[in-house]
Amino acid sequence: MSIQTATDKVADNARTLADDVLQSAQDAVQSTRKVADKSLEKAEEGVKALRNQTDPVIDDLAARAQELASRGIDYCAETSARARRQMQQAADATTRYVAEEPTKSLVIAAASGALLATLLMMASRRRPAY
Repeated sequence: MSIQTATDKVADNARTLADDVLQSAQDAVQSTRKVADKSLEKAEEGVKALRNQTDPVIDDLAARAQELASRGIDYCAETSARARRQMQQAADATTRYVAEEPTKSLVIAAASGALLATLLMMASRRRPAY
């Protein structure tokens, strides 16, 4: 065997070895891509499943919030109507009392006015002039 043949044989073996190493590297890259693709698919499925679970919960929470808002509005309307009725009853009772007891009503009104005027005068005297 000549030196040229031996050199060619070593070179061929080196090329074959390099090709095998490159092929193994390519196979590893492909295998890694497949694993990564599968992992991404699983993650996407998980996100879809999570979304499918959370959408009904969000819808339920929104419905509950709407219900609470409606109940609050109804309660405020009822309270307002009740307050109007009570104010009207008080006004009716006052009108009835004035009609039944005009003298007492006049004395009470005059006394209330005098008391209010006295309080206002006292409050104005306590303030320092600027």
